[in-house]
Amino acid sequence: MVTRLLYLTRHAERDLTELTGSTAEEPDTGLSERGRQQATLLGERLRGHRFAAVHHGPLRRAAQTAELIAKSLPDVPVYETELAGDHLPHDTDPTDLPPAYAKFLAQFSAAQRVDGPQVTAAAVRRFAGPATEATAGDEPVRELVVTHTFLIGWLVRHALDAPEQRWLGLNSHNAGLTVIRYSPSGPPNLIAVNDVAHLPAELRGTGLPPDYLV
Repeated sequence: MVTRLLYLTRHAERDLTELTGSTAEEPDTGLSERGRQQATLLGERLRGHRFAAVHHGPLRRAAQTAELIAKSLPDVPVYETELAGDHLPHDTDPTDLPPAYAKFLAQFSAAQRVDGPQVTAAAVRRFAGPATEATAGDEPVRELVVTHTFLIGWLVRHALDAPEQRWLGLNSHNAGLTVIRYSPSGPPNLIAVNDVAHLPAELRGTGLPPDYLV
């Protein structure tokens, strides 16, 4: 067992112009021009670090973000996985939650409340712990997961051993960086959360609640 450094990022800003019109199901949107800049800058920040892999969810915005980041990480394999998809991570009981959270949870179907937590549990088993791969010397295994705010919130909550409902309210910047260290000899260490040092001011704060001030 060796230390894993798990780098998590929410996909970059999606193209909201693709959401025009009314459809029964929200379209699978790609990135906006701002989003492409965000993803490119994140890749440039990670350049020079040795990564074992880049994983991304199947939605276009996650795949395009991973593609742009990977341009700065030559020879690093890129994998699409449902484990990094956009899923409800926990069938949270709305009782005693603030009304806004209860209303938010009510939008999910019975199938989503069953399937999402199962996929998320599999993601925890895959990513949230020390790695088994051999590395040169004492170098940790670094993996990047390009995903969505729900999984990042759940993995942060999991690392802190916080109550299960505390994944709610953990919002991630588009292309922000969260890093968790999983050591064989101790509990998880939260190294960074929502780090956007690689983004200029005009590209920060996207994907957050509208009343957020940069």
